Amino acid sequence: MDAESASNGKRGTWYDWLDRRFPIRALIESQLTGYYTPKNLNAWYYYGVMALVVLVMQLLTGIFLAMHYKPGIETAFDSIERFTREVKWGWLIRYAHSTGASLFFVVIYLHMFRSMLYGSYKTPRELVWIIGMLILLGLMAEAFMGYVLPWGNMSYWGAQVIINLFGTVPFVGDDLVQWIRGDYGIGDATLSRFFSLHVIAVPLALLLLVTLHITALHTTGSNNPDGIDVRNEDAVPFHPYYTVKDVVSVGVFLLVFVLVLFFAPTFGGLFLETANFEPANPLSTPEHIAPAWYFAPYYAILRAVPDQGLGALLMLLAVASFLFLPWLDRSPVRSIRYKGRWSRIALALFALSFVALGVIGLRPATPVYVLLARLFTVLYFAYFWLMPAYSKWERAKPVPTRVRY
Repeated sequence: MDAESASNGKRGTWYDWLDRRFPIRALIESQLTGYYTPKNLNAWYYYGVMALVVLVMQLLTGIFLAMHYKPGIETAFDSIERFTREVKWGWLIRYAHSTGASLFFVVIYLHMFRSMLYGSYKTPRELVWIIGMLILLGLMAEAFMGYVLPWGNMSYWGAQVIINLFGTVPFVGDDLVQWIRGDYGIGDATLSRFFSLHVIAVPLALLLLVTLHITALHTTGSNNPDGIDVRNEDAVPFHPYYTVKDVVSVGVFLLVFVLVLFFAPTFGGLFLETANFEPANPLSTPEHIAPAWYFAPYYAILRAVPDQGLGALLMLLAVASFLFLPWLDRSPVRSIRYKGRWSRIALALFALSFVALGVIGLRPATPVYVLLARLFTVLYFAYFWLMPAYSKWERAKPVPTRVRY
């Protein structure tokens, strides 16, 4: 035992013993106290840690739900209802999981928008952005399968719509649909494989991607609102300077989470649809089939095009286009603070179109809403397709040499 360990007593003994077998000090040094971040990070940078908190909550609540869930068209709905009504604190866990799913997408979409504001997808952080987009795709798959598992009436009809979209794939569409369902129709085989993917395969993939995302971020360093490479005097250790702020932001987030959970768990039908409190019924179509709100913008794009195959392709491109942002953006600067007028207008129109498509996707497909969906779909894709032109030719503002506060 060395002198330092002896002076620290038993605490130093077990800590040193553990540190010699697992590099705790080195890990803390590299990821917290020794990881330097820019001084000028603002509230937009809180959503990353919020997403991590929600991920942990979803994993924990999902474990308890999986203990009582019975996959099968005759047992799935009843098992969820029994867990909610009869198991002690079951209602709290069930609603915490459903509320967490929606708030997960809230913080993820805001996290993405911050990256678009300050150019966090540009060199040298392309890989951080790409891994982040793969996380989004994984979350979408996880959310869709979790949406189907309760086997409510909206779950059934939503699954019919989404799974049948794979039938538009040329040559292999019909075989692909049958392979996803595991049968000639949605049934026990579909719920069994969705349950396995939802509780095992996709969460493991998400945990791996989140680890890679954080590793890639700590390799290149955090971006900042000015979008410039910071000097040593413009950076501070992540701990304790930003861990304290993150604790405050997480506290505010948990307050909002608890308020929704206890006072509005269905959030007026946005988080949990009324039709999903009814058992799945192939003979009773809901009055208006609509997806969960976080899929609504893409669903509106799908309905905006008369041809189902083209609509499915545009819906896929609506998500895939984000992957190419690092190469579509030709601006010499990163942050929206110093980009030209056209980049600001384009980003504002994109945000407007995304919100508008989300509202339209939750409404019936009347002629007026279809026309508006087509208009906002054009604005949505114009942000990506015209970016190489307007980002290259507009006049950018001079970028400061040091970060501003």
